[in-house]
Amino acid sequence: MRTLDEKETTQVFEKLFKFTGNNLKNIVDGPSHEGPDRGPGRYCFRLCKNRVYYVSESLVKRATNVGRHNLASLGTCVGKFTKGGSFHLTVQALGILAANAKHKVWLKPTSEMSFLYGNHVLKGGLGRITENINPGDGVVVFSMSDVPLGFGISQRSTQDCRKLDPNGLVMLHQADIGEYLRMEDEL
Repeated sequence: MRTLDEKETTQVFEKLFKFTGNNLKNIVDGPSHEGPDRGPGRYCFRLCKNRVYYVSESLVKRATNVGRHNLASLGTCVGKFTKGGSFHLTVQALGILAANAKHKVWLKPTSEMSFLYGNHVLKGGLGRITENINPGDGVVVFSMSDVPLGFGISQRSTQDCRKLDPNGLVMLHQADIGEYLRMEDEL
């Protein structure tokens, strides 16, 4: 397990910023209350086997006692680097993204299952949508009862969604909580 180099840190922060905006500061500077230390610690990002983990510094210090080949994971897996060198967020980052999301979409109960099966979000399935969404922005998807379901990339602005036909594509699917069942061997 090692710290991220400058290029890797830039890629991770750019991807997180796409979903959280200025709330990225809350993720980076958030206090950690894990470990035996009396005062709050800090969180950091670490790389292990091409996966990026969001972990408290207290746990990182304790993990140095574990051999590199014996360490399976530590903290919350935020994403992974592909063989081509690009960074992809994984569904495990949903908790962090949902708490700090800049743009949100709420789905009607009838279209929740479609999204959880890996399909894109159509206008007919939207329950609510936050203002000022632009095409290409990162969006976190919630159920109408505010349960985070996944995240994706917006295809239309908020204003365009209002005048779109019900079968129009609003958001591209990237990850959802159904992946825990569909891809449990890879996670």
